[in-house]
Amino acid sequence: MPSPRILIIEDAADIARLLTLDLEDHGFAVHHADSGMAGLMQAREQEPDLILLDLGLPDFDGSDVVSRMRADSRVPIIVLTARDTVEEKIRLLTLGADDYLVKPFHSEELIARIHTQLRRRAGGGLGGLTVGEPTLFPAQRRASYKGTELLFSPTELGILLVLARQRGRVYRREELNQALWEGWLPEGSHVIDLHMANIRAKLREVGAYQVVRTVRGIGYALRG
Repeated sequence: MPSPRILIIEDAADIARLLTLDLEDHGFAVHHADSGMAGLMQAREQEPDLILLDLGLPDFDGSDVVSRMRADSRVPIIVLTARDTVEEKIRLLTLGADDYLVKPFHSEELIARIHTQLRRRAGGGLGGLTVGEPTLFPAQRRASYKGTELLFSPTELGILLVLARQRGRVYRREELNQALWEGWLPEGSHVIDLHMANIRAKLREVGAYQVVRTVRGIGYALRG
């Protein structure tokens, strides 16, 4: 089985080098781009399995990379950032980032987050084909609603696949955290709610207004 391919988009050569050595020690094939434009070009040419993205790039902000990537790609994106404000995290997740780590971070946590995203992208542990509206295709990492393609990020698709295990059942946020982040999200995190808001917005764009149900203070469900 080929090694998972990781693209690092980071302009600081020393940080990129340390990340590369650590990832290679864990069996990943690593490529590096030192600017946003170079990263976008390499992502298109090499089709990596996951992207590690720094925000402070020399040509344009890393959040612009997320926006441009999400126009036509579902590749998982983990943002590495020194910006630790709630507003910044909300902005990144809304744009389509799948996860973020605030610098400085432990190598073990980064590796764990990468493995979580790669398992989610492969559909591992998330169930098989779900027939209905929306229709989810885990093996192809696709979703559609009445024939219209939905461009969900890997995390958004992962959430829907968990909810689709038992349509109508309310899944608590703690269950979604365990299933998708292996419990890494801290108590009080709004990450799940932000991803759900993105899911709803994308469903509304195709006229699917009542697919997801919120039970205030508890969690979420797909209507049966």
